[in-house]
Order: sequence, then C-alpha cells, then structure tokens
Amino acid sequence: MEDLKDMRAAGRAAGASLEKRRERLAWLFLVPTLLVVAFVALYPLAQTFYLSFTNARLGAGEPARLVGAQNYVDLVQDSYFHDAVLLTVLFTVVTVLSELALGLAIALIVNSRFKGRSAVRAAMLIPWAIPTVISAQMWKWMYNDVYGVFNDLLVNRLHLLDRNVAFVADPGVSFWAVAVIDVWKTTPFMALLLLAGLQLVPGDLYEAARVDGATTLQQFTRITLPLLRPSMLVALIFRTLDALRVFDIFFVMFGNRPDMQTMATYAQQTLVSVSNIGYGSAISVALFLIIAVFIMIYLAVFRTEEA
Repeated sequence: MEDLKDMRAAGRAAGASLEKRRERLAWLFLVPTLLVVAFVALYPLAQTFYLSFTNARLGAGEPARLVGAQNYVDLVQDSYFHDAVLLTVLFTVVTVLSELALGLAIALIVNSRFKGRSAVRAAMLIPWAIPTVISAQMWKWMYNDVYGVFNDLLVNRLHLLDRNVAFVADPGVSFWAVAVIDVWKTTPFMALLLLAGLQLVPGDLYEAARVDGATTLQQFTRITLPLLRPSMLVALIFRTLDALRVFDIFFVMFGNRPDMQTMATYAQQTLVSVSNIGYGSAISVALFLIIAVFIMIYLAVFRTEEA
C-alpha cells in the first residue's frame, strides 16, 4: 500500500516537472516573437505617449520641450476633436452592429447545405477583397449627383425621388452614405469569422434538440448563440478596432472636410498638414484610450454573460 502511494506521488512529481519543462520551452519559443512585438508596437506607442507631452513640430528648427498635460487640456477644449469623437463613435456603433446582424444572417445561410454553397462562400468575399481606397472611390462615383448610378436609378428609372441627391456633399446624407460603404465592404469579413465559429458547433447537439422537440428558434437561442459567443467577441473586437481607426474611406470620400472628420483623419491632418506632432500625438493617444475602453466593455459584457 505504501509502495502504491509512493508510486503515485512520484508520478505526480514527474508530471509537474514535465509541465514546468513544457512551460519553459513555450516561453523560449515565445520570447523572440515578444521581442519583435515590443520593438514594432510597444516602442512606437511609448514614443507617441512621450511626444504627446511635448510641443514637437515638424521643421520647427528647435528641439521639442516638455509642456506637461497642456496638449490634453487643449484637447478637452477642442470642439473639432469633440465632433470627431462623436462622429467616430456613432460610425462605429452603426456599422459594427449592422455588420454583426447581417454577418450572422449570411453565416447561417452559407453554413447550411445547398447546391453551389462553395461558390456563394467565395463570391461573398469579393467586397472584402477589394482594396478599401478603390471601393471608396468606386462608391463615390456611384454617389455622384450628376452621373451617379444611384441617382439615375432612383430618379430616372424607379421615380422614387423627384430630384438628384448629392450623397457626398449633403451633410444630412453623407454620414449614412459612408456607413453603407463600410457595411457593404466588411460584412463578409464578419460573416467569415462567424461562419468559422458555426462550424465548430457539434451537429449532434442540434439532432438531440430536435429529438427533444426544440423549435428552430429555440435551437438558435439555446445552442447557436451561446456557443457562438467566443467567435462573436473576436469579430466584434476586430471590427471595432477597424471602425474606431477608420481613415481611408472618409479621406477618399470627404478629404479634410471639417464636419466629416474622424479621429484618425483629424490626427492625420494635425500631424501632416499642420505639422503639430505633439498635439497630433495627443489625439492618437486619446484614440488608443477610447479603443481600450471599448475592448474592456466587450470583455466585461461577455464575461458577465458567461458567469
């Protein structure tokens, strides 16, 4: 009996030793990657934080000096920055929620069995595969109030409108016009991530649910959605990061138009056009912090639901 206990204790000790060796080996493989990430990502981030506390300017002819939190004080009082934040957050909420709903619907459709499913899966990725700048310019031409295809369709062919609409120039329409572009382009990406999650759900669960008399809606709410939460979290984080940092679509569509500046376009204008590196860095830091807040909210919500 004592021999058996000693053998078990020795086995546990050997297992613990093996786990420690595996952990050390894992860290050995991870260290080079972490060093590259630290050099590529963390150093520029730290440099941006530092510059945000200075008055650095391009071509100033004198070394930058520390100004403390003055850039952030100016940022709090900057009405253009307030408008950029509101526009960016509204754009993020509208587009990400729309893409989540449409992406989930598309993922459920292409996850079912039907003839030509592979071709549909490949075709749905075409909008996402087109470079964003090209997509934005293409839609800008289609939105044109003189020769655009949308005005021709709505006014001349379907007679739904009595006059042409300047989708890009009209302040009341331009936001929704650019939101439609983003939803059209990135919904396939959301659908792809959700489709990968759907394919991980065991089919036996649905068979057992059908045997127990569960309806399609009950299967969706009790099986699909709970098991799809990790994939939804990843998809939401990726798309929120992209939406909050959106630059190319707005810059192609509107340039530096004051009423249609996101945080990224405002930072670019401050850094490049105005050459104010210190203040532009403060805007970039604010954008980084807003993104961090969104990510923490997502993690808190999903952690609460899992608990």
